[in-house]
Amino acid sequence: MPKTKAEKLTPTRTKLTVTVTQDELAPYLKNAYKSIAEQVSIPGFRKGKAPAQIIDQRFGRDSVISEAVNHSLDDFYQAAVAEAGVRPMGRPSADIEKMPEAADAASELVLLFEVEVRPEFTLPDYTGLAITVDEAEIDEAAVEAELTSLRERFGTLVTVDRPAKTGDFVELDLTAKVDGKEVDQASGVSYEVGAGNLLAGTDDAVETLTAGETTNFTSQLLGGEYEGQDAEVELTLTAVKERELPEADDEFAQLASEFDTIAELRESLKEQVSQASVFAQGRQARDAFTETLIEQAEIPISEELVEEEVHRHLEGEGRLEDDEHRAEVRVASEKQIQMELLLDAIAERENVTPTQNELSDYIYQSAQQYGMEPTQFLQAISQGNQLQVILAEVTRNKALAVALGKATVTDKAGKPVDLGAFVAVDTEDDAEDADEAPEAVADEKPAKKSPAKKAAAKSDDAEKPAKKAPAKKAAAKDDAPAADADEEAKKAARSAAAKKAAATRAAKKAAAEEK
Repeated sequence: MPKTKAEKLTPTRTKLTVTVTQDELAPYLKNAYKSIAEQVSIPGFRKGKAPAQIIDQRFGRDSVISEAVNHSLDDFYQAAVAEAGVRPMGRPSADIEKMPEAADAASELVLLFEVEVRPEFTLPDYTGLAITVDEAEIDEAAVEAELTSLRERFGTLVTVDRPAKTGDFVELDLTAKVDGKEVDQASGVSYEVGAGNLLAGTDDAVETLTAGETTNFTSQLLGGEYEGQDAEVELTLTAVKERELPEADDEFAQLASEFDTIAELRESLKEQVSQASVFAQGRQARDAFTETLIEQAEIPISEELVEEEVHRHLEGEGRLEDDEHRAEVRVASEKQIQMELLLDAIAERENVTPTQNELSDYIYQSAQQYGMEPTQFLQAISQGNQLQVILAEVTRNKALAVALGKATVTDKAGKPVDLGAFVAVDTEDDAEDADEAPEAVADEKPAKKSPAKKAAAKSDDAEKPAKKAPAKKAAAKDDAPAADADEEAKKAARSAAAKKAAATRAAKKAAAEEK
């Protein structure tokens, strides 16, 4: 086996010096001769059949050695990483310090590799770590706000003959001109006054207008050929509609939920508001927990990885020259890298392994976030070689939940806070049960959807760092075997797809029964 010498250049960068004898290089020399013979035509020999001596005569032994070295670099690098026990976090640079001499069988090949590696740091003891959060606030106003939000989902739009105001829904015709030239036009645009998702100045222009009236204002265009330029916008309001809400009575409760009375619905909303408060405390505890550990651990940061992440982010936004934004992204990137290193260390300490059910949930929810079917999402991440990224992220989420569950959390009044629901994770037994769950769902009539979702559902960022897009490449993914990650993710995606199919069948069955 080649000899490896590891030298730490910085806390996050290591140089590996690898010395290879010609005997260790011999298999690659054999393949090099074969490759060259198959690529060239030598008179008197069939293609691929020229002996080594003839190839040496025609092309030189040094050319063969160069070919062998080029094809051996990755194998020797991987062996050096394993021998040195380092954890790469990026792509290595490679250099040849010394080539073996063709005439000297005792001469050796010396390779130099430099790579960013996972830094060493001491993971603080987090068992019993004291975390203080705000008190949970539950009031009737919050319950009424949830009820109003639910009523709005079942509201109807009614045309009114009056000036528009915030909260109304209006229909607009818009024409934009730059230097007197029409550059964009749209008709029948539906817009909620006050939403702020149209051109800047739209809300001010619309308010107080009645149907049939026209006004003009100046605004910066948001896209197209003239993006960023000021345009004169002509706005015609063609209709004003207000939302009429259904009465909050027993009939509405039966329509919008599984409850028969408005009193039962209010009680359910109160419980959910209470749960939302607890999950808000959980998110606050999570942030304080990780910030405390990162500060105590003093995790070294790789400037190279940070710069790569910052460049990737700014390039994606088209803001490479925005120095102010660059500084903000740099801080966020440093924190994100430290967070990942911290959670990886916790996962190792706690021997965290995601269950199939957790992988399935993550893939299903991620697919929903990107507006994709689970199988489509799986295909996207497979093509981007991101299955290991998914496994690593689910592992980190679970590691954070496990560690946070060992902290001592109290509110500002000194009352203990139970984060049991917030930090709940699956066990291996749960994973086995999950294999049977998808098909079982089809045989059950689903309950009507609860009027408000859990405040910190798994798709929320309550238990994980910022979500990455399916095609995003990440560093430090060498920790999980690729084959295992691929197989687990594929099994999870099949389970997720089965769950959705089963739920769809159950919904159709329920609809048929209600007719």
